[in-house]
Amino acid sequence: MSGGVEWALHCCVALTSAEAPVPAVRLAHLHDVSPTYLAKQLQALSRAGLVRSVQGKAGGYVLTRSPAQITVLDVVEAVDGPGPAFVCTEIRQRGPLAVPPQSCTAPCVISRAMADAETAWRDALRTTSIADLTRDVDADARSDISSWLNGAGA
Repeated sequence: MSGGVEWALHCCVALTSAEAPVPAVRLAHLHDVSPTYLAKQLQALSRAGLVRSVQGKAGGYVLTRSPAQITVLDVVEAVDGPGPAFVCTEIRQRGPLAVPPQSCTAPCVISRAMADAETAWRDALRTTSIADLTRDVDADARSDISSWLNGAGA
């Protein structure tokens, strides 16, 4: 999983505290990350329909729906794509003890274990929302984020 997922999740949680659209530069400053790097994550979230960009002087990013309706899996797939985290390359068909392709009609035990883990991982991420993450953020830090985003840290 890329580091962009972490930043995208932090931005989604931060946007739940905003009273108005938040510019990408402000979100980058909040998280002390390159604005260019963060802009890529925000663009991915925008392409996935999780955030939208508001144009104009008071422009920035806002969530497109309730934080309870955006899952962690939505964010992961927006940033890293929907493909599997593990891709089997059929290593068992290589080397001095290579198994012939015609003998590999079913996934190997390692591929099956990784597929099972991926299913469990995706199920867990699918059941955790941005609202869940927001509730778990320390109350003091949350009020600090809200104050900072909404003008005190301008």
